[in-house]
Amino acid sequence: MTAMSIVAHTHPFVVGVDTHARNHVYAILAANTGALLESRDFPATGAGINRAIDWVARRTDGSADTLWVIEGAASYGAILAGTVATHGFPVAEAPRMDARKRRGVGKTDAPDAHQIAISTLPLPVDKLRRPRLHDGIRQGVRILITARGSMSKDRTRSINALNALVRGNDLGIDGRNKLTSTQITEVSKWRSREEELSLSIARTEAVRLARHILLLDEQLTANENQLDELVKVSEAAPLLEETGFAAISAAKCLAAWSHEGRVRNEAAFASLAGVSPIPASSGNTVRHRLNRGGDRSLNSALHMVAVTKMTHDTKTREYAEKRRAQGRTNKEIRRCIKRYLARHIYRTLNASATQTPLAMAA
Repeated sequence: MTAMSIVAHTHPFVVGVDTHARNHVYAILAANTGALLESRDFPATGAGINRAIDWVARRTDGSADTLWVIEGAASYGAILAGTVATHGFPVAEAPRMDARKRRGVGKTDAPDAHQIAISTLPLPVDKLRRPRLHDGIRQGVRILITARGSMSKDRTRSINALNALVRGNDLGIDGRNKLTSTQITEVSKWRSREEELSLSIARTEAVRLARHILLLDEQLTANENQLDELVKVSEAAPLLEETGFAAISAAKCLAAWSHEGRVRNEAAFASLAGVSPIPASSGNTVRHRLNRGGDRSLNSALHMVAVTKMTHDTKTREYAEKRRAQGRTNKEIRRCIKRYLARHIYRTLNASATQTPLAMAA
C-alpha cells in the first residue's frame, strides 16, 4: 500500500453507516465500481449490531478488508465502532458532508448511508479519520470529570439554598455568614420539633439540603480517588510528581489532550487551553489581550496549578519576582506561567505516550 492509495483501490467493499439512537442504517458498496449492493437497517442494540455484522459478512463473502465508515463513531456509533473493530474490520469515521450539495435534495437515512460510503471511495487511505478505540482510561477520566462538574454545581446550589433558608427563617442557627462544614453537619442531625408550621417545613427542608450536601461531599471524594487511580496509570502520571498538580488538574489536562496526535503542536494546545496571548497592538502601543476562548475547564486547571506554583514552588516564585521587577502585575505573571504550563504539559504528555503506550487502556 502506497501513501497515495485510495479507498477504492485498497478495500474490496465499503459499508457506510448512518447511526441513530434506535437503529443504524447500513449501505454496502463494491469499492471498485461504487455500485450499491444492498441497504438495510438494524436496531442499535448489541444483538442488532451482531446481526448487522453477520449480514455484511454474508454480502461481502466474509472479506476481512471490508472498510466500515461510521457516522458519529464517538457518539451514537461508538458501540458499533468498537464491536466492528473487535471483529477485525478496519473502521473509519464518516467524512464531513458538504451541506450545499444536498440543498433541495432532501434527507433520508438510506441515501445518507449510501452517501457516507461513496464519499469515502476517492479518499487517500492515510487521510481517513480513524476513531479512537479501546481508550478505556481516557474515557473513564472524561466520564468522571463530567460527573464531578455536575456534582460540584449541585453542591453549590444546595449550599446557597441552605444559606438562604437559614437566613430567612429563625431556625436557631447563626445565618449571618456562610454555613461552615461543622454547621452543615449539625443541621443534618436536626430532629423535627413542635413549632409553627412554616418553621417546621423550613427545618425539614434544611435537614434535607444538609444531608444532600454531605452525600455530595462523599461522592466528590470518591470521584477524586477514582480519578487519582486512573491518572496514575495514564500518560498524565508524571504530572502528579510536580508541585501544583493533583488528580483533578492532571485529569483535566489528560482529557483535553486526549491522545498523541489530537493536538498538532504545543501552540495549538495553548490555544485549546485559552492561554495563548492574542495580539491587540495599535500604533506605538504593543500589547496582547486575554484569550477568553478555548476549553475553560482546562484553563481553570492551569489557573489553579499556576496559583499553587506561585505560592509553593521555589523556581516559580523566583520567576515571579523577576517579572515583578520588570513591572509586570500578578495577573500578567500568572498568564505567562499558564502559557509555560501549557507547553510543559503538552510535551510531558507526548513524551509519556511515546515511552509507555497505553496498551492497558483497553
